[in-house]
Amino acid sequence: MATRTIVKIEDELCNGCGACIGPCAEGTLVLINGKARVIREELCDGAGFCLGVCPTGALSLEQREAPDFSEQAVHEHRQGIKINYVPQDCSFCGNSEDNSYLMAVKHKGQALWVCTRCLPRLIHG
Repeated sequence: MATRTIVKIEDELCNGCGACIGPCAEGTLVLINGKARVIREELCDGAGFCLGVCPTGALSLEQREAPDFSEQAVHEHRQGIKINYVPQDCSFCGNSEDNSYLMAVKHKGQALWVCTRCLPRLIHG
């Protein structure tokens, strides 16, 4: 094990909304008993894409001793899971990610989902 960057979840802040699950390409995060959890540390690459979508600020990155990130473990894990997610909606028009591409954005502490149709409005005001 080495010291590396990994996701930390503050239980008291997590409301169990599941918004963090979708952005995690490795499938590291799941909801267990209404709270987000890192299921296996070697699956977390520490990129932090999950952080920007958390509406309560429950997620952060920390440097600590953890098993090395494993692409092989991620590949094996992704092969064995059924895609299970909490569909998110565009914060502006309500389009579901089932029907549109959504991107997570954060501004002044507020986490939003934006579909590609609404993105120009966000950029240009």
